[in-house]
Amino acid sequence: MGKADPHRLKLSQLRALVAIADTGSFSEAALDMDLSQSAVSHAIATLEEELGVSLFTRGRQGAVLTPVGEQIATEARQIMKSLHSLCHQADLAKGLQNGEVRIAAFRSVATHILPRVIRQFREQYPGITIAIDEKAHFETVEEELRQGQAEVGFTYLPTKDDFEAWELLRDRYIVLLPPTAQPIPTPLSWDDLSAYPLILSPPDDGHRQYLERLLQHHQQRLKPAYAVREDSTILSMVEQGLGATIMPRLAAEPLPPRLQVADLPITLERIIGVIVLKEGLLPPPVYAFLETLHTIWPPLKAGQNP
Repeated sequence: MGKADPHRLKLSQLRALVAIADTGSFSEAALDMDLSQSAVSHAIATLEEELGVSLFTRGRQGAVLTPVGEQIATEARQIMKSLHSLCHQADLAKGLQNGEVRIAAFRSVATHILPRVIRQFREQYPGITIAIDEKAHFETVEEELRQGQAEVGFTYLPTKDDFEAWELLRDRYIVLLPPTAQPIPTPLSWDDLSAYPLILSPPDDGHRQYLERLLQHHQQRLKPAYAVREDSTILSMVEQGLGATIMPRLAAEPLPPRLQVADLPITLERIIGVIVLKEGLLPPPVYAFLETLHTIWPPLKAGQNP
């Protein structure tokens, strides 16, 4: 028996192999492929003949892959996946000479996550422009997408069920304290923290509201002495010894070297994710941007409201 010749294999044979492996039946595979059962049977017979091995055993349990059939079906699935990816890339290229990607995001994402993604994206697609709308409140990001003013949003998870969401990272809350020569305990106790005037963003700020929501789960309430909008101003006030602040680490970056950093008595974190509308029809530049984003920040488990 001669060696199998890859040049003689046909995509129709591999499609039939995968379809039967998935359905467990020649007849079901024929329905899925919109072919006659005899055509599917012929495709498998000629594939087995070319390879010189039996791919299925037929019996009352339907079509069952042989051990070598399992291995070949796995390879066939990869080939079909690569073909789909090839076609997808070709379709994307048809609309990637120009266009725009509109992004709504809050400041720390716009500062620390997007620049790296945009640099790589622009190297591959220099004709596409990027528009970033920075928002003070994460819920405003979601509204921008609903109103069609942006295609991609960065927000906190979980989000509403009208969005498809991917988790990017978890950003831990830390306590930033004024410079001191004395060592500070970490994590701090609530009594330790209460010894400092607290500097936070105003009550209408989305980040403040999210932090208070997290603390409510632990029966803790904040009593700030100062309400300040800008993170940079808050950090300067802490550096001048006016008080302490609680801030996600990403929002505080780069950390002023003179400030003391401590953990909260409990672990709190904000879950940052990227969202698109579930029913939205996204243009090719947006798909290309999301693919670039996922190569740099591989998506984790999505968070959705129950």
